[in-house]
Amino acid sequence: MKQTTLCLLIKEDKILLAMKKRGFGQGRWNGAGGKFDAEKGDKTILDAAIRETEEEIGVKIKKPEQVALFHFTFPHKPEWDQDVSLFLAKDWQGEPQESEEMKPAWFAFSDIPYDNMWPDDTYWMPHILQGKKVEADFSFGEGDKLLDHKIKVIENI
Repeated sequence: MKQTTLCLLIKEDKILLAMKKRGFGQGRWNGAGGKFDAEKGDKTILDAAIRETEEEIGVKIKKPEQVALFHFTFPHKPEWDQDVSLFLAKDWQGEPQESEEMKPAWFAFSDIPYDNMWPDDTYWMPHILQGKKVEADFSFGEGDKLLDHKIKVIENI
């Protein structure tokens, strides 16, 4: 299973999401993230989260906390299957900026654009924003239709 990351920046009661401008997930709001890549110096999945966040939105996250582990399957396209480690960062260096891949914007917790995000986000994000941790399985069909899901709120991953 491909190992990937997702990182969300949190400031008071706001979350930083970024509009994906190209590639997998294009046209959706999401966190910064991507694939584990040893050739780019990643030794751990945390290294990948730090590197991808810096590449995609121009900030260097400090002391990110892993708050979720997702297992995504795409029966119609198994090469998209992936395990995603989700990190929250409340401290970082630099200001979020647009890149060729993503355009960041801040959203109040009460104004998250779920209609323009992956369908699974509505199931896990409220838990994360309440300070909980999550492990979940999501299966997607063609057209990114959510086929099945199982979510478990946990204390530690």
